Parts: sequence; structure tokens; C-alpha cells
Amino acid sequence: METLLSTQITPNFSKIAASLQKGKRFGILYGKTKKPVAMLVPFEEKTKSRKIGILEGKASFSEQGNGRITEEEFLSL
Repeated sequence: METLLSTQITPNFSKIAASLQKGKRFGILYGKTKKPVAMLVPFEEKTKSRKIGILEGKASFSEQGNGRITEEEFLSL
């Protein structure tokens, strides 16, 4: 990981963006003490798909009564 001063980002943004596309990471340093304040990392597309209906048939719901459950019903959950 390479480090950059905050003042180096704007004038070199195109080069930094090209390096990010290649997978390079950067630490950002700020102030006179060159304190680490942030990281620039490559963007990663999330390709994992979600399964729809994963709980289908495993749960149920009914609208009987006043919306409250008895203590016995609660303890049986």
C-alpha cells in the first residue's frame, strides 16, 4: 500500500484512479504530522445474488384476535 499526502490527490487524481482500477490501495495522510485519515481502495462489484423466498413455507402469519398473544403462546415460540 502506497501513502499519499492529501495535497497530492487532486493534481494526480487521474493516475491514482488508474492505479485503483488495477487493484492498488492508497493510504491518505493529512496535516503537518502526516496522520493517516483515510484509505482509497478499488471498488468491488457485488455479484452475489439473493435467493427470493428463502423462508417460504417455514413461517406463517394470521390476523386473528386483537394482535396480542397469550403468555402460553409466547412461551411456545
